[in-house]
Amino acid sequence: MNVLVVGSGAREHAIAQACARSGHQVVCTPGNPGIAGVAEVVHWPQDNASLVALARERGAELVIVGPEAYLAQGLADELRAAGIPTFGPSKKAAQIESDKAWSKAFMERCGVPTAAHQSFETLDAALAYLDTQPLPTVIKDAGLRAGKGVTIAHTREEARAALHAIFEQQNAAVVIEEFMTGQEVSVLALTDGEHFALTPPSQDHKTIGEGDTGPMTGGMGVICPFPVSDADMETIRRDVIERTLAGLRAEGLPFCGVLYAGLMLTPQGPKVVEFNARFGDPEAEAVLPLLESDLAAHALAAAQGQLDPAAVRWKEEASAVIILAAPGYPGTPAKGIPLTLPETAAGEFIFHAGTAEQAGQLVSNGGRVLAVTATAPELPEALARAYALADRVGFEGAQLRRDIGSRIGLGRARQEEP
Repeated sequence: MNVLVVGSGAREHAIAQACARSGHQVVCTPGNPGIAGVAEVVHWPQDNASLVALARERGAELVIVGPEAYLAQGLADELRAAGIPTFGPSKKAAQIESDKAWSKAFMERCGVPTAAHQSFETLDAALAYLDTQPLPTVIKDAGLRAGKGVTIAHTREEARAALHAIFEQQNAAVVIEEFMTGQEVSVLALTDGEHFALTPPSQDHKTIGEGDTGPMTGGMGVICPFPVSDADMETIRRDVIERTLAGLRAEGLPFCGVLYAGLMLTPQGPKVVEFNARFGDPEAEAVLPLLESDLAAHALAAAQGQLDPAAVRWKEEASAVIILAAPGYPGTPAKGIPLTLPETAAGEFIFHAGTAEQAGQLVSNGGRVLAVTATAPELPEALARAYALADRVGFEGAQLRRDIGSRIGLGRARQEEP
């Protein structure tokens, strides 16, 4: 099958690698130097019309849309209108991620368990409501912020500063919600809008510092699977995924693609922190190496409304992802730092997140630069392998967390944005 993958990060590297290992011919745009090792990278204009033209030119039998920004701009709609099978939701269905205020209202309409919340479009109204809420409280930019648009405010001053920062933007909106306690977990559903297959549960680590300290990032590491009870998994399946997909269908917004549920395992049961409308990043780098079956075949079946959940098979193994980030991230990352990558063994992967080539030298070109992944029969071994591989990467000044996976066994963990 000819597969076109749209995107340029570690998530798209993992998607391209998964498709290529099943024997498919993969083209990726705009891609990155790592993706070039498993797919043909095409430098191409990234507007919708140009991407549709590329899919036609290359005879794409399937397009997998990686990043949320493309979904929010309606790329999947235009590809489908051109008759090209596409794995990714419509612009309206992608509101479940791109508009947090809409998403929260939708969950309320459909009875999907989530945190108590209120949404605001003016600073004065948000500030007035804030004064009535207990601390800590959670302040969320309602728009797309690449996983960094959330503040867990422990003081009034911190909360007010977050609100002022959001409303300095044009067309701003904010969600203020209760602070939930419990372990955070991500469960992704591959779906055609009705039928779905769940990934093993995973846990991302969002803050830059060990011990869940410092500012939010796009994610600094993942473990998979994260232990979730059978009862909680049944609640997630029934009350979160099934109820959400049914609600979207009822509102004329059938969802084809990956529905990502970021959840908190609270004392009252699983509740949705937020939804995403695509593979998580870095969750994709954790779950896709565990996929035993054919990702492209599942994506095409979903695009055709014929996903067979029983055909989606996962290895009985564990995976761990360690993110190597540039100095200065999540603020202003240093770019152009030379990178030297070691050889990898079976079950080891180095996914490129923010890299470039300069005069034949691989260099850093973003905040999160590399996602170092390892698989093994058990999680402790996967973590040990991932850290050992990360330590062999030549990357001066790289930031990484040394406590990925340490929350297992803890009763409560800090709330984070998925």
